[in-house]
Amino acid sequence: MTPRPIAVVGASAAGLAAAEALRRFGWTGPLTLIGDEPHPPYDRPPLSKQLLHGTWEPERLRLRTQEQLAALDLDLRLGTRATGLDAATRTLTLDGDMGTSPDEQGRERSTAVEKLDCAGVIIATGVTARTLPGADGVAGVHTLRTLDDALALRGRLGDGGRRLVIVGSGVLGCEAAAVARELGHDVTLVGSGPEPMAAVVGTEIGELLAEEHRARGVTLRRGTVDGFETDGSAVTGVRLAHGSGGAPADKGIAGGGAVTGGAAAGGGGGTVLPADTVLLAIGSTPAVGWLAGEPALDTTDGLRCDAYCAAAPGIYAAGDVARWDHPVHGRPLRFEHRMNATEQGMAAARNLLGELAADGVFEAGEPSARRPFAPVPYFWSDQYGIKIQAYGPTAGADRVETTVLDREARRAVALYGRDGRAVGVLATGLPPRLLRALRGVIADPLPWEEARARVATAMAAD
Repeated sequence: MTPRPIAVVGASAAGLAAAEALRRFGWTGPLTLIGDEPHPPYDRPPLSKQLLHGTWEPERLRLRTQEQLAALDLDLRLGTRATGLDAATRTLTLDGDMGTSPDEQGRERSTAVEKLDCAGVIIATGVTARTLPGADGVAGVHTLRTLDDALALRGRLGDGGRRLVIVGSGVLGCEAAAVARELGHDVTLVGSGPEPMAAVVGTEIGELLAEEHRARGVTLRRGTVDGFETDGSAVTGVRLAHGSGGAPADKGIAGGGAVTGGAAAGGGGGTVLPADTVLLAIGSTPAVGWLAGEPALDTTDGLRCDAYCAAAPGIYAAGDVARWDHPVHGRPLRFEHRMNATEQGMAAARNLLGELAADGVFEAGEPSARRPFAPVPYFWSDQYGIKIQAYGPTAGADRVETTVLDREARRAVALYGRDGRAVGVLATGLPPRLLRALRGVIADPLPWEEARARVATAMAAD
């Protein structure tokens, strides 16, 4: 009897890491990797930086060559969408109507709706970009989540002198603003918070970023978006709601986080920001809609998992979609960053095989025992010449202490606390060796005053 496959849903960085780890840890049975895009697994962080800028081409984003993928002996289903999961029987419903998909020999394979009975499932479907009412079908309005999104926006910015309005001044919006200014476009960055990226980095680091964006020629506005002005088919402006016209750019006000939308294009509203191109960078939604009908799964803010990344027996999750019990921080976390995707993909694979070994489905080699997934979360952002790097969950901190070392050079360090303990640290413009020392401060969250003293000692030694 042919053994049932393990299926990895999501041909992403997390999904590929899971597939590779399954093979490395000894799974020799059928292995299906399912992706709803037609592209082989690629890296997403460069989409808003090198690819959008035009310094990289799509081929450079591929995570593995065709030969490396072939060596994994995958049943690779590109252009195929998972539309349902019966968690009790571990049966996936797949819809291949999105197009044909080549098999491992490169032959076009007929695709259709099918049921896939699995030994185990790893869900790595990531997130989808949020949009606003009235945006659909308006030429010049873009989101930036996929390779095709990035190429469409790059094509738009290939023409000089665009008036670009970016709605949302979180990490994605700020990175795209930096690239667009370097390409010579007129850029306005609109957000709902007090400073760029404030929800993630705090107000004082946000102020430094605001200063850099203003110095580079970005106009910063604070407000909520009410809709779009059009000439009938293409965008001509972004309309801010009454009473949210923002403050002058020299006040340094910009936002971070989601921006709400209201009326559809063409309705009334407040201030209109002229635009021939709009990027909606207002956050994302975990791609769990296809799981909503499965009562055994909790899909509130991602797929809820235990400390082992298990959402149900034989069902695991990894990457942006997973909200798991972090054993160190003692609360559920969902972390939308690249390093976590790879690490969690490997952890989910290890723990699924540990479960299958315990059930007698898999003859374990090493490792066989499940382990809690307890990373030190890490993220980075590149904007102009500034590299921002952070360890730990900085969002949601109830206490932030920032030390600005050199305002002109945008060099600073910030410590983030929660419930009396230091949980995160962020640095801009600091050398890697110092950043590694700062990581040690929050790897095992310390009491706030002890962590402050250790940060001070590390900075004094610089």
